Amino acid sequence: MKKVSFAEFGGPDVLQLIDAEEPHAGPGRIRIAVRAAGVNPVDWRVREGQVLGAHPTELPAGVGLDAAGVVDEVGEGVAGVEIGDQVFGEGSSTYAEFAVLSAWARMPEGLTFEEAAGYPSVVETALRVLREVGVLPGQTLLVSGASGGVGSAVLQIARERGITVIGTGGASNQDYLRGLGALATTYGEGWTERVRQLGRVDAALDLAGSGVVRELVELTGDPRRVVSIADLGAPEFGVRFSGVAGSVPDALAEAARLIARGKLHIPVEKSYTLAEAAEAHIDSRAGHTRGRRVIVV
Repeated sequence: MKKVSFAEFGGPDVLQLIDAEEPHAGPGRIRIAVRAAGVNPVDWRVREGQVLGAHPTELPAGVGLDAAGVVDEVGEGVAGVEIGDQVFGEGSSTYAEFAVLSAWARMPEGLTFEEAAGYPSVVETALRVLREVGVLPGQTLLVSGASGGVGSAVLQIARERGITVIGTGGASNQDYLRGLGALATTYGEGWTERVRQLGRVDAALDLAGSGVVRELVELTGDPRRVVSIADLGAPEFGVRFSGVAGSVPDALAEAARLIARGKLHIPVEKSYTLAEAAEAHIDSRAGHTRGRRVIVV
């Protein structure tokens, strides 16, 4: 099969499209013929060799955590899924023609493979950080870097829970953020004062890693009310860095429920081929995403 891999840590140029042995579904796992794979910031962070609190990366390594596709192998002990089912989920080395998933759910009706591939890690991360930051209905949450995939999910899930959300983003994304129910403002000089004019902040999330953790602590008044998924230096300010995925077991089922009810929609901003994985990483690292980027197989 074709698979994106890297044999050394470094820039996007270390990514290679190679011929590789097909993986197989072990106990408690399924294998899918991948139709699309989600592009997440963690993908290029791992490729660069950043230490994210997960298991060390053994080289050569595959790339990708999220995928949507058609089940073609079911491992021992797996129930409730059959060959031919269309699913989306989380696994490893998903930038490939076949991938093994460790968590999955049936794709909601009306969702394309391309759309479905953009949800798994994004929704898991959104649910996890909302839990970790401890924001409650009736309170106000500030989301820095709100227009990307995780931000899009956070805004919609928080609003569904009765939480007021202030979202920062680029000037071109202000209408997008308002469309998701956020009180929107731009980042850049004077952004903290603009936030204060929108209301008191009870908790805050740093989703972009743009060096704003100190200001988020000042706005909330308590480092325990701030969580970052993007700034490895956050602990220096007493702020939790939440970089390990997979800690919300029911995330995919919750995503499917929200999508089916019309309460969650994350647009696909751009799609790429397997051969364009390096371009996808360059674009992802540059930020300014509205929604998701995916690789179509």
